[in-house]
Amino acid sequence: MSAAPQVKFYQVGSFAAGNRLLGPEAQSDQADPGRSNALTCGHRACQGCGEALGARYVLDAAQRAAGGKVIAVNATGCLEVFSTPYPETSWQLPWLHSLFGNAPAVAAGVAAALRAKGRTDVRVVGQGGDGGTVDIGLGCLSGMFERGDDVLYVCYDNEAYMNTGVQRSGATPPAARTATTQTVGEDPGAPFGQGKNLPLIAMAHEIPYVATATVAGLRDLEAKVHRAMGMRGARYLHVLVPCPLGWGTPSHDTVRVARLAERTGLFPVFEAEYGVVTDVTPIRRRLPVEEYLRPQKRYAHLFEPEPRTDVIARLQRAADRNIARFGLLAEEEVPS
Repeated sequence: MSAAPQVKFYQVGSFAAGNRLLGPEAQSDQADPGRSNALTCGHRACQGCGEALGARYVLDAAQRAAGGKVIAVNATGCLEVFSTPYPETSWQLPWLHSLFGNAPAVAAGVAAALRAKGRTDVRVVGQGGDGGTVDIGLGCLSGMFERGDDVLYVCYDNEAYMNTGVQRSGATPPAARTATTQTVGEDPGAPFGQGKNLPLIAMAHEIPYVATATVAGLRDLEAKVHRAMGMRGARYLHVLVPCPLGWGTPSHDTVRVARLAERTGLFPVFEAEYGVVTDVTPIRRRLPVEEYLRPQKRYAHLFEPEPRTDVIARLQRAADRNIARFGLLAEEEVPS
């Protein structure tokens, strides 16, 4: 019986995971058969969980950048709960669980201990959700930035306290329905004018590196982790990770919804060094915010029983402001 012919993969000019035409140094971390699989199978994340996807790419990239010498510190939250149901774990690297709000402080302590031991080869990554980062852990995070601790801190932003029942956080966008921002009467959900833009707060500390990313741009996410790991001092990465449960989206639409957040301008993707924006991911085909809002049940009240055109217009203005602030339009999209 003759052997089956080998299959050739033609992905000319792309950066797709598994691209056989790129040299090993240019391939994605996930294309490496020897990748660390930092977050391996067996965890209990929901199907389509953006946080599980983002964390796997972040930690695998960090491991590759640091030669496998990474210690992760994890705040309480979805990522901790679904990955470490006692006595089991899905993590395949040194991993510490901290309280809800002190992951940046614990990570800073680990970095200080390594420095005292002269272990400059071992790197530290702190991580948590938006609740543990934007709200409960903000003071510890600001302290980590102010001291310049040698930690890369990653916020996986699913825009609410998903682990405890989808309550509003400081990262919940205006008009979104949560368990604590119900759409009662004329109330459109989460209020306008509240919350925090943590990437801008991080930039105000003038730390070496701040960046945003989404799970719709996984190659971009890997590249930003590598760039951050190539630096010393306090660094911050804010990753948009849609939550099918909390957002009311199909589990197979996680990447699509994240891409819509980018293309509408509601979630600007950029990099900054020492408080100055150095690069942005341009929007090549701009979309109205309505295309992002409609697929999500947390915004269903904006379209039924009658469209809330006033609220949608306010959200559109917020997206327009992001586009103008960060210069997100590609040249062919800029009005003449």
